[in-house]
Amino acid sequence: MHAVPAASARQPVAVVTGVTVVADGRLILGPVSMTLGPGEHWALLGPNGAGKTTLLSLLGAQRHPTAGEVVVLGGRLGRVDMRELRRQIGVVGHNVADRLPVGASALELVLTGRDGILAPWWGSFDAADRAAALALLERFHCGHLADQRFVQLSQGERQRVLLARSMYGRHRLLLLDEPAVGVDLPGREALVAALDSLASEPDAPATVQVVHTLEELPSSTSHALLLRDGRAVAAGRAAEVLADEPLGACFGLAVRVHRDGGRYSARAASSW
Repeated sequence: MHAVPAASARQPVAVVTGVTVVADGRLILGPVSMTLGPGEHWALLGPNGAGKTTLLSLLGAQRHPTAGEVVVLGGRLGRVDMRELRRQIGVVGHNVADRLPVGASALELVLTGRDGILAPWWGSFDAADRAAALALLERFHCGHLADQRFVQLSQGERQRVLLARSMYGRHRLLLLDEPAVGVDLPGREALVAALDSLASEPDAPATVQVVHTLEELPSSTSHALLLRDGRAVAAGRAAEVLADEPLGACFGLAVRVHRDGGRYSARAASSW
């Protein structure tokens, strides 16, 4: 396996070309193509079983495609060390949260993001590391939670702590797998505000966010990909994709999309 090449700030963050994934003899994704550029923030939507998590696992270097090509941060899956590549990708989602020690404090869990480890006792951290981790927590309005155990936090607080953790390593790619699931309205809005704040920075990572509803998306969402039965229904600029007809075709339901202040919402057409 080759080492992950040094990535240029100008090259695409990820390129998916004609990808398919087959599991247990069944096609679960594809063919799908997309190009994620620097500074872009993609939404990934579709019905349950549409292939969203499978596509995210490809972008996160967690699995290989059955056919097609996936290049992430300049490294082609199948030709680079997947473990090294994964260390360069930030991930927020239940698959990560479920593997972290619940007895650890919020600050300790943010520290694990530096080296992509799962437990703080696997690494060695000094005062400067702790100060940097605390600064990240404060950036996402969680500084007061630094010493609290992760298990004691609300779902919304946990997601913001995980977002801070994902940012410790200054990743160029951040993957968010349904970060607002189980989060109440104040928690969702705090999470959306944190994502918009992150996107406003000049060195912000490119992001791909899997969501169930448009209301979970920050106003910084620039692009969207809609999946149905493993295939792309529409992909491109958010304003063009997150619209009545593409979303209706994706979910098999007539919908009306509303946009206010950059935020999207959608309802069944019969309810308007």
